[in-house]
Amino acid sequence: MLRRRPISARSRALLAAAALAVLAGVVAYSLGALGPLESEALSLRFALRGASRPNDVAVVAVDERTFSELGLRWPFPRRLDGEAIERLRADGARTIVFDVQFTEPSDPADDLALYDAVRRAGNVVLATTEVDEHGETDVLGGEQNVRAAHAVVGAANLPSDADGVLRRYDRTVLGLPSLAVAAARRDGHAPPASAFRGGSALIDFRGPPGTVPNYSFSRVLRGGVPARLLRGRTVVIGAAAPTLGDVHPTSTASSEPMAGPEIQANAIWTALHGNPLAPAPGWLALLTIALAGVCAPLASTRLRASRAALASAALALAYLGAAQLAFDAGTVLEVAYPLLALATGAVGMLAANYVGALVERNQFQRRLQQSQIELVRRLAAAVESRDAETGAHIARIGALCERLALELGWPAQRARMLGQASAMHDVGKIGIPDSVLLKPGTLDEREWQVIRSHTTLGGEILAGSQSPLVQMAERIARFHHERWDGTGYPDGLRGEQIPIEARICSVCDVFDALLSHRSYKHAWHARDALAELRRCSGAQLDPQLVAAFMRIAPTLPQVLDASEADAPAPLALATPQPA
Repeated sequence: MLRRRPISARSRALLAAAALAVLAGVVAYSLGALGPLESEALSLRFALRGASRPNDVAVVAVDERTFSELGLRWPFPRRLDGEAIERLRADGARTIVFDVQFTEPSDPADDLALYDAVRRAGNVVLATTEVDEHGETDVLGGEQNVRAAHAVVGAANLPSDADGVLRRYDRTVLGLPSLAVAAARRDGHAPPASAFRGGSALIDFRGPPGTVPNYSFSRVLRGGVPARLLRGRTVVIGAAAPTLGDVHPTSTASSEPMAGPEIQANAIWTALHGNPLAPAPGWLALLTIALAGVCAPLASTRLRASRAALASAALALAYLGAAQLAFDAGTVLEVAYPLLALATGAVGMLAANYVGALVERNQFQRRLQQSQIELVRRLAAAVESRDAETGAHIARIGALCERLALELGWPAQRARMLGQASAMHDVGKIGIPDSVLLKPGTLDEREWQVIRSHTTLGGEILAGSQSPLVQMAERIARFHHERWDGTGYPDGLRGEQIPIEARICSVCDVFDALLSHRSYKHAWHARDALAELRRCSGAQLDPQLVAAFMRIAPTLPQVLDASEADAPAPLALATPQPA
């Protein structure tokens, strides 16, 4: 049966990065956290698309030129509004939209002149911003007068976003059709309710201010505008002079605000054409967020992290291009949220690669260290195979060395390494002939020289390694028979010239050797072995290490039991006297 290959740390980190990126994008999208950025992206797309001058709407603007030429203050006498309607009717305007509110009575003669002009035109849409709870208004004195004049009323209110920018128009306001919908309905091209998501729709601005044909109110009154420029168009009449305050920022990416009548003209154009600019469905936004979030982590499984990051940047540019093409075709794709997911995924991918590489490197180092430890144990086992009596001795030496090192304040990891390295202290014996190593009787001088050579032989076996563990084992193997007073071998080192690892191992080696049975001696009692250590302190052994050993002596039965000690009797130690 095939075993499933475990998932690497890097792969797990990449999966986590992808999940985090998708989650960040989806949560931000659900909360609308990047609404201002998305709005800016929409404005940028308007700018990139450029202007498209419409041929079915126009604006008659009460602008600065009008005030200069007429010499009147606002509001103008309503008879002038009536004259403008008569002129537009004569020029063949398809629908006349008056973005001026006529809810309060003025001079009766002027009001009547306006009313008669509206009635004769029969194609006028009047604006209001005041609607009661029943959807009725006071335009021209009430709904009865409006119907008698064959006019319709639309709400001129336009919703602004949180940043104060006008980007949308409503289908209805308190039950009254918006001005754009009323105008489109009068023209017979009102968009269906399904074309309004959440009751509103994006205004498909034809371009920055001035894109919709604009003609001065005074010029129209005097017949200065050729009829062909107005014939068949929906014409919006309204206040465009900045001093009148009806100017607003829009999503056309222009720093110049747009006059209210031109905004209404753009909304009317949008309604006449069935709201051609529509947001993409929510499921598509979520899909693009998910795909963007997993892009960089997925690419990183096949590419290097740097190339995966470049691929993510290229994808971002490609998506921006696709978003612009979709916008030009009438679909508004979410931009900020997919790019957030993509950027989060790219950053997460880089972090995952770093963390994964770090984890895998640590795992490799642990495996390497385990291999080194296994090598040490196998070499120690080779020594044991030559001298069966020393097998348990090697295990006990490791436990004693580690315990003594901890007593000296060594970090646990270094103390553990010492316990592992100490197993190699007699590795040089592997090169000692059996006739000497296994001789049951007393060794002669020549044989003692051969036995003593196991220190240099052990050092040579372990020399040249880059492993800290093997380097420590080399120092132990070479110098563990040096003496504190300088009379040891192989180099006759004195005091602290002897490496600390070798001095620790020497104390533990002497103690355990005294407790162990050998072919040439009986096992000593624990009290006698401790007394011998005190006697050797300052001569053979480091006095500070002997003192530390005495402090841990009461705990040694547990240490030796855990190492499968082969002492003839349990250690029953009283608290020792200072060395």
